[in-house]
Amino acid sequence: MTYDFQFDAVFASWDYLLDGAWLTVRLSFGAMAIGMVVAILCALGKTSGPKPLRWAINAYIEVIRNTPFLVQIFLIFFGLPTVGLRLSPDMAALIAMVVNVGAYATEIIRAGIESIHKGQIEAGLALGLRPLQVFRYIVLKPALRTVYPALTSQFILLMLSSSVVSAISADELTSVANNIQSQTFRSFEIYIVVTGVYLVLALMFSALFAGIYRLAFAYSVDRR
Repeated sequence: MTYDFQFDAVFASWDYLLDGAWLTVRLSFGAMAIGMVVAILCALGKTSGPKPLRWAINAYIEVIRNTPFLVQIFLIFFGLPTVGLRLSPDMAALIAMVVNVGAYATEIIRAGIESIHKGQIEAGLALGLRPLQVFRYIVLKPALRTVYPALTSQFILLMLSSSVVSAISADELTSVANNIQSQTFRSFEIYIVVTGVYLVLALMFSALFAGIYRLAFAYSVDRR
């Protein structure tokens, strides 16, 4: 039996798909930016904070890394209203993505921080640099350079994992595709197109991260 491909219904909703892809990009970038801040603070707290803070950060990391992302989304979207905090699907999706990527990125950045030799930190302090300057210039930047490939891979995985937020009706790409499929019944066609869109987004993110690396790290190394 041959299958008759009909992409007309898919391309008729192309604007709708682009809106979904744009929301996917916005959610991903927002979660990456905020999650990066969360990860840096948690990594700093885990490597040099007091014991109670380290215990709290370790608990956060273990809970997030050992529970399904879908369950975390449901807990935020369906659980928080029971304590009086009701969030829109998009906001709940963003918070869930930040919480999730923050835990994974914390361990990546923590590994980078611990790779910096203590002698470099002592040398910076001996030169009269303030602790914040030492952390920013001697610890954080070299650490990020070391873990940059792993960190960007985690961010791309986050973008692809954003498809899970369709479960709470956030109108990102997969949710839009599901709506189109329910209206047209052209499952094969719509998901072929969506697969291509995700592939393009992943390649675009990879190219963007490569450009950021050249500007932020490779260029500074060349100048030295």
